[in-house]
Amino acid sequence: MKEIKLIIKKEFKDKYFRGYPLIMTEAILNPQDIKEGRTAILFDQSNRFIGRGYLGNQNKGCGWILTRGKKGLIDYKLFYNKIRNAIEKRRNFYFSKDTNAFRVFNGEGDGIGGLTIDYFDGYYLINWYSGGIYSFKDFILKVLTTLVPYKGIYQKKRFNSGGKYIEEDSFVMGRKAPKPLIIKENGINYAIYLNEGAMVGIFLDQRNVRKALRDNYCKNKSVLNTFSYTGAFSVAAALGEASKTTSVDLASRSLNKTIENFTINNIDHTKHDIVVKDIFDYFTESKRNNTKFDVIILDPPSFATSKKSKFSAESDYTNLLKQAIEITNQNGLIVASTNCSSFNMKKFKGFIEKAFNSLNRKYNIIEEYRLPCDFAVIDEFPEGNYLKVVFIRLA
Repeated sequence: MKEIKLIIKKEFKDKYFRGYPLIMTEAILNPQDIKEGRTAILFDQSNRFIGRGYLGNQNKGCGWILTRGKKGLIDYKLFYNKIRNAIEKRRNFYFSKDTNAFRVFNGEGDGIGGLTIDYFDGYYLINWYSGGIYSFKDFILKVLTTLVPYKGIYQKKRFNSGGKYIEEDSFVMGRKAPKPLIIKENGINYAIYLNEGAMVGIFLDQRNVRKALRDNYCKNKSVLNTFSYTGAFSVAAALGEASKTTSVDLASRSLNKTIENFTINNIDHTKHDIVVKDIFDYFTESKRNNTKFDVIILDPPSFATSKKSKFSAESDYTNLLKQAIEITNQNGLIVASTNCSSFNMKKFKGFIEKAFNSLNRKYNIIEEYRLPCDFAVIDEFPEGNYLKVVFIRLA
């Protein structure tokens, strides 16, 4: 099939010559020629070659540049080389004795935007973020099964219905994983489900943050885990000898999921609180009852909607942090985290400063975390380094 020629507008050409990989519709002079699933060759308005890529609509743009060599082709060899290189970079993870879950391939950071591959104790999970990258499914599956032994392979199509996963069965090949599949991260057990929608039960990008909490910050402390999901932070805190953890999440499923994670680590869940409630209601009740915590973990989704309210990290994080400050003990710790890619660390720290200043409170930043090393990023695409975590000590 003949590749589509796309022309980059002059105001964007420098950005692309510097290596920017995302094909943005607004940067294209002839957007009417964009067709999902087709390959494209990009030039500037002076007909200078920029690169080759594929077209696939997702929330970030309309495709990704995969090669900048004039003779480079988007073929089996390209996928083989990029995935092989990514696996080689993660070699040490495969031999770890205390961690058997990590990211094998991280999109544009490893040279193929719109594709991620995660490893869970011998099982691989492929995330396809557009119909464009999914059109290369046969190539990518062949590469993966050629390069690594596997127990089973699963997939998530993240491009249906505005990015929501709608397939019931995501199993592809090999043998099916047990339900739950118990994986290990820094010696902690977590229960995951590879066949239950888009989220499997743990966010691998927070691995180093959970370890830091367990090892350094929770001994004899009361810990509040907000937006707690399956209680992964709570389990880490409990294993770090927290005096008590409280997990709060609006989703009713969080109750049983959190109990399950406590149980598989031989922790008595009845000694901890697991609350199904809107976190803002919980903050209000805690302030009214003068309930305070030594450590509060704030890791909200970028966007969230409940019956009462809507939350956007970019516009509402300052207010969220203010409410957390008000129920944090003197000299307490707040772990402020966001995975929102629409703002950088400098702006995130601005939210923190604004929240403390509005309450006339002082603070010290004692640690910062970004994506772990298996979540490869490139300087040419800074928004790919989306995770921002700041450990804040209340002065």
